[in-house]
Amino acid sequence: MKFAVKAWSNGSARAGVVQLGNFPHPIETPCLLLSTRKGLPFFISPDLLPSLPSPDSHLLQVCPLHFLEGLSPKTISNSGGLHQMLGLHDYGLAAVTRDSIQCLPEYNSTNKVGASFETPCGRLLIKPVEYMELISSMRPNIWATLADEVPTWVSDKRNRTSVDRTVRWLDDCIALSPAGGAVFGAIVGGSNVEERRRCAQEVAKRNVSGYWIGGFGLGESRDERPALLNTITDILPEEKPRLICGLGLPEEVLQGVASGIDLFDSVYIYHLTLGGFALTFPLNGVDENESNFQLSDIGSDRTKINLRATVYRKDTSPIVEGCCCYTCQNHTKAYINHLLNVHEMLAQTLIEIHNTHHYLGFFRAIREAIKSGNFEQFHRQFIEGRRNCVAVAAVHA
Repeated sequence: MKFAVKAWSNGSARAGVVQLGNFPHPIETPCLLLSTRKGLPFFISPDLLPSLPSPDSHLLQVCPLHFLEGLSPKTISNSGGLHQMLGLHDYGLAAVTRDSIQCLPEYNSTNKVGASFETPCGRLLIKPVEYMELISSMRPNIWATLADEVPTWVSDKRNRTSVDRTVRWLDDCIALSPAGGAVFGAIVGGSNVEERRRCAQEVAKRNVSGYWIGGFGLGESRDERPALLNTITDILPEEKPRLICGLGLPEEVLQGVASGIDLFDSVYIYHLTLGGFALTFPLNGVDENESNFQLSDIGSDRTKINLRATVYRKDTSPIVEGCCCYTCQNHTKAYINHLLNVHEMLAQTLIEIHNTHHYLGFFRAIREAIKSGNFEQFHRQFIEGRRNCVAVAAVHA
């Protein structure tokens, strides 16, 4: 894997390029990793993946623990790894133990032997040697080392222990690592700035290709997050990429970008899609039609719409006028509303295609703002625009 920073804005926000091995196209950062279930997006079938913007959509996040309930590591290895088994030869795979949906860290059951997770298979204790057996069989392009993630409310003693374990497991994973695949060293420390700094300093000393910043989205407030992120990124070398899980909302993504994060997961899209919500927010954060908001616009907060709402039952317009995604080019709100009402899975497929397309456009707008040196202005306008949209929707509710 090769990574290079191409532009800076507002001090820390940066735009770069990731090149994965023999992957034909470089991927621009900041970028979105598409969440998957056993290697494939939750609702988008492989034949529809090419309908998403390329190459922005060609980096998939995989949770190795998903495969513990089915195929053995030996079977996956004999199949040629995940790329071969799934037929995703033109896609990059990033393996991270936490997926923020189904495999969540269980800090009370984690011990010095391994990390504990709540999974669809029940609570599992994963040892470094077992984890590396999974990684060796899957052969992902990027993989993060095992970490002891803790929520924000744990004691200082538990925080120190989590950092000590994570650094020790990092050394174990590197010692057991197979040839190939970029190693991302895990950084934890909860909401303790000093422990975050200590962990970042230790991981930065190791021979890794990048950094996975864990422990976010586990109880920290939005106000304390920038200080924690800046503490970490100020220590890490600039020439290596940073990946983070747990920051899904657009406002949270912008916080991460402002601190120098390059890769983000996408569970936000999954939760929206599952609930029948479609993204409609203006990608520049400014809603030119805000003054035309009508009382009849129920099911909308001007940032997303609830396609289950009865107001869309006879609406023959696309989700977003001018959107070039497969869904908006071929289907209407009325049709998706009907699919939701009769519980057809196609509804989630069409909504996820649109939401993924729209969110990738949001990341594209972020990159353009960084390249033009206007990220701070973009960030401010986007937050203000979102705040105004929600306020207008609340008045008319």
